[in-house]
Amino acid sequence: MKIRLLAVLIGTFLLTLLVNLRPPAEASNQLALAKIAPLVIERAKDNQPAEFLVVFGEQADLSGADQLATKEEKGAFVYRTLMAKAQATQGATLDWLAANHIAHESFYVVNMILVKGNLDVARALAARPEVARIEANPRIYSQPIDQPDTQPKPPYRINEIDTVESGINYTNAPQVWAMGYTGQGAVVGGADTGYLWNHNALKPHYRGWNGVTADHNDNWHDSIHAGSSTGNPCGYDAAAPCDDSGHGTHTVGTATGDDGAGNQIGMAPGAKWIGCRNMDRGDGTPARYAECFQFFLAPYPLGGTPAQGDPSKAPDVTTNSWGCPASEGCDSSTWGIIQQAIQANRAAGIVTVVAAGNSGASGCSSVSDAPSFFPESFTVGALTTGSDSIASFSSRGPVTADGSNRPKPDIVAPGTGTRSAYNSSLTAYTSLNGTSMATPHVAGAVALLVSVQPQLRGQVATIEGILEDSAAHINSSSCSSSGSPNNTYGYGRLDVKAAADMALTVASPQSFAISAAAAEGALNVSAPATANWTATTGDSWIAIVNGSGNGNGIIRFAVRDNPDINARVGSITLARRTYTIRQQGVNGSDCSYALSSYRQVFSAAGGSDSIDVIADSGCVWSARSNVSWITITSEGNGIGNGAVAYRVATNNTGAARKAKIIVAGQVFHVKQK
Repeated sequence: MKIRLLAVLIGTFLLTLLVNLRPPAEASNQLALAKIAPLVIERAKDNQPAEFLVVFGEQADLSGADQLATKEEKGAFVYRTLMAKAQATQGATLDWLAANHIAHESFYVVNMILVKGNLDVARALAARPEVARIEANPRIYSQPIDQPDTQPKPPYRINEIDTVESGINYTNAPQVWAMGYTGQGAVVGGADTGYLWNHNALKPHYRGWNGVTADHNDNWHDSIHAGSSTGNPCGYDAAAPCDDSGHGTHTVGTATGDDGAGNQIGMAPGAKWIGCRNMDRGDGTPARYAECFQFFLAPYPLGGTPAQGDPSKAPDVTTNSWGCPASEGCDSSTWGIIQQAIQANRAAGIVTVVAAGNSGASGCSSVSDAPSFFPESFTVGALTTGSDSIASFSSRGPVTADGSNRPKPDIVAPGTGTRSAYNSSLTAYTSLNGTSMATPHVAGAVALLVSVQPQLRGQVATIEGILEDSAAHINSSSCSSSGSPNNTYGYGRLDVKAAADMALTVASPQSFAISAAAAEGALNVSAPATANWTATTGDSWIAIVNGSGNGNGIIRFAVRDNPDINARVGSITLARRTYTIRQQGVNGSDCSYALSSYRQVFSAAGGSDSIDVIADSGCVWSARSNVSWITITSEGNGIGNGAVAYRVATNNTGAARKAKIIVAGQVFHVKQK
C-alpha cells in the first residue's frame, strides 16, 4: 500500500452525501459513536460535511531511536518505522475512502487520515476495528504569537540599518561569530505563515538558493491546500515560499537573517533555513500543524508525496511561534496528535523550539496552549529587550492545562521591539513584540551550537541541557516556584556564548575501564579559556577528587573496591556529556576473551572496520591501538560481548606498514599496503 494524498475536488461534498453506507446495528452504532469526538458529531450532523482525523489504534514504537548515535541514523530509523506502520495498517481504509470518492489525506508522522465527510462517513470509519478514535480538526483562528510593537522609537527606526540588532547583541551571539561560528552546517526549519523567501535578508540563507537559481524541492512545503478557504494572497499549494501575513518572514529573519549590507537581524547568519506554511493568514488546524512536522521529519519534492521523503534533509531545529488553544476546539485529544508529531521529530534528532504564549496578563499557569506546555517542546518566554525583566505579556507556568504542574517556560530571550524582515517588500523591516519574537532567538542559538560542535547534531536533550545550564539564571519567587529555574524565567536568559563554551568543553577518553581493586583515574578536559566547568557523578563508588576548572584541565577521580562478583558501570558528567566508568567484578581473574578475527588487510586508501569481542557477561575489556594511523572510533571498552570499531588512515608513505590493536590482551593485526 502506498501512502496517498488525494486532492479535494469540487463536488466532493455532494459525493459523500450519496455514499451508500449501511448503518451498523444499534449496539455497534453506539460503540462507533463512542469513538467520535463530540465536536465531530456536532459539525457533521444533518449530512453536513466536516473535516475530522481518523486515528488508528496501532502507532509506531520509536524507542529504538534512542540507541542510535547520529542524527542521520535516528532520522532514517524514525522515518522507516513510521512509514512502515502506516503502510501496514491504513490500506483497507484508504481503499474504502477511494472507492466511495471521499476526500482524504494520509499521514504517517501520526498514524491517521484526514477525512472530509458527513456523520455517516465518520460512523462507518469508527466502526472499523483498526480505528481507535475520530478527532476534530478545528480551525484555530489568528494564533501567530505576536503583538504590534508599542515601544517608543523615532519614525525612521523600522527601516533604519542598525547593524546588529539589540536582541542579538543581548544574547551574546556576536561573540560566537567572533570565534568563527555563524551557524554554518546547520539548518533551521520554520513553521509559520510562510516566507518572503527572496527578501534581501533571507534569500542568501535559504537552502533552496544556490546563488544563481532557486530550487524549492525539499526546501518548502505548503500545508494550505486548495478548497480549504478562499482569497489567500499566496494562493494554495504554493510552488514557492510565500508569506500571507508577514509573521513567518519576521521570525525566520531573527533566526538566520542578514542582508550583507548592515541589517544583521539574525542569530545564525551562516545557517540555512527551510520553511513550511502551517497557517492561512494566521489560521491553523491540527492537521496543518502535523503536516509541517511530517515535512520537516523527511522533506519531499514539490508536488510529491511523503513516500518520497528524505530524512537526511531534515532541519536541526524548528521554530514554532503559534498556539492551539482549547478555547477554539484544540482539546486534550487533539493535543495528543500534535504532541505525537513533535515526539517523532524529537526521536529523529530535531529540536522543537516553541513560543510560551502571550497570556502573561492572566498571571500564573498561562502557558496553556499546545504545543507550549509539552515536555518535548523547548519553550521560550520573552524578556523586555536589553533587560532581565520579564515582558508583561509573556506566559508563565506551572502547567495546569494537562494536570502535570510542569514548570515552564524553559528559557527566556529578548522579545520586545524586535526588528526583523517583513513581507511588504524585499527591503522591508518592522518591529514586533511577543514570545514569537523571542522564540527564533533560541532556534538560531541551536543552529550556532550545531555549528560550534557538530557532534551535537541530533542530541536533542544534550542541546537543551546546554542551553539551560549556560543561561544567565534569573531568580523569581512567583508562580509557585523560587530561585532558578522557575515558572517565570525558566532557567534564565539565553546566553549563547556561554552555551558555545559549554558545547566545546569535552573530555577524553569517552570511557574508562579499571580492575576490581580501588584505583584512580583521570579525564583530560579540552575547553575554551573562557569556559568554567564542573564535573559531577551520581555514583557513590566514584569520588571526584578534582572536578572543576577553567579552560583546559584534568578531572581526577577515585574508584572504590568492587566487592561484587559482577562488573559495574557508572559515569561522570561534564557539560551535559556523559563519560562511562566500567569496573571489573572480583571474579575478573576468571574471565576469558576472544576476537571474531585476528587480522585485516587494507589498501593504501585505508578504511573502516570493526572487531567483535567475545567475553562473559560480567567481564570488562578495553581496546587500544599502538600507532597513530589507526583510530578507535567506538568506545574503547565494554562489558561482555561487544565490538570495537576502528578507522585506518590513508597510507601516503609509499611503503607497506603493520600495526596492532590490543583488546583484553588479545592481539589483532592490521596490515596496510
